[in-house]
Amino acid sequence: MSKSKALVLGGLTLWPIAYMVLFMCVMFTQVVLMGFADKPPSGEMPTLIKIIFPLHFLTMIWVFVLVAIYIRHIFKTDAVPQDKKALWAVVIFLGNMVAMPVYWYLYIWKKCPGESK
Repeated sequence: MSKSKALVLGGLTLWPIAYMVLFMCVMFTQVVLMGFADKPPSGEMPTLIKIIFPLHFLTMIWVFVLVAIYIRHIFKTDAVPQDKKALWAVVIFLGNMVAMPVYWYLYIWKKCPGESK
């Protein structure tokens, strides 16, 4: 994999973590703002929530796509030792948001051809 493709994959791998922080901040601010409101919330959903939930759905789909990309990479590459391929597949599947950046760094970024570091 080229360095540019590896960087794009790395950035897209970090999106679910960044989104999780964004989602928690949005939910926290919505709860705090409702606590300071003079009147009870109306039946209308806040605009920020209308934006965040489709983004939430797309992020969940993106995590499934990333899991498929990484598991395919595990079994197609020679960078991962044969005896660790099944282990990495299980770790990626079960601990995806934490495991994918680690796998990306160890087996994609470090193995990229290109200028020496």
